[in-house]
Amino acid sequence: MEDIKSYFPELTKDQIIKLEMLYNLYNHWNSKINLISRKDFSFFYERHVLHSLSIAKFFKFKKNSLILDVGTGGGFPGIPLAIMFPESSFYLIDGIGKKIFAVKDLIKKIKLNNVIAKQIRVENFDRKFDFVVSRAVSEIDNLAPLISNNISKNSKHEIENGLIYLKGGELTKEIAIYNDLKIFEIKKIFSNPFFESKKILYIPF
Repeated sequence: MEDIKSYFPELTKDQIIKLEMLYNLYNHWNSKINLISRKDFSFFYERHVLHSLSIAKFFKFKKNSLILDVGTGGGFPGIPLAIMFPESSFYLIDGIGKKIFAVKDLIKKIKLNNVIAKQIRVENFDRKFDFVVSRAVSEIDNLAPLISNNISKNSKHEIENGLIYLKGGELTKEIAIYNDLKIFEIKKIFSNPFFESKKILYIPF
């Protein structure tokens, strides 16, 4: 948590309290269902919260922005981003009901009023958003066609609406078909060794 406060000195007291509450709440739920990998729970803030918040270093969601988190799992990156951008609205979806049940409880406990969570697969979801965010749910060439209809063509940002995707490892093959894809290397902003191969992929739509 100290790293997060260091990297994001603009956090308000309320935001810090909400972020600090996450550890015990996730620890509770992780004892019941596998929301996040149990083997790295001791790295909770680094590998899950800070990783999610890396998006906020490159993208600033404006007031009243609509963001869809596809395959949210345990609520990442959606919950940390919703804490960071309280004036934007977040919709978290996943096909696994027990995870969404836990995410709804987390949202209620930390009083996140700008978040809705729903059990639904993205291919059955037709609402429009400014941005879709996601974290390593599949290869990007599988994900991008699935979410293309969920992105509004009317942008209120300096950049085009699109997909913002947290991904790691070797990406050359899966990104080859996207000429307009941009890559942001997280290691350039966070010194932690965990982020050495982590990237943010952005595809405008």
